[in-house]
Amino acid sequence: MSQTTEILKALKRGRKLTQLDALADFGCFRLGARILEISDMDYKILKKTIKSSNGKHFTQYRLAK
Repeated sequence: MSQTTEILKALKRGRKLTQLDALADFGCFRLGARILEISDMDYKILKKTIKSSNGKHFTQYRLAK
């Protein structure tokens, strides 16, 4: 199964994914590219910028309902 398919299944189950989640769960180094592929399949993806406790920013993705 492709990374894109696995990520889409996780999003359909209601998961919110970050790059660290994608790397740990799917071995995916390029979550943004996989999200673009999913968007190109006419799924609406919502993204949220999160600020961690150490001041770093990262993006969290989820599927719109």
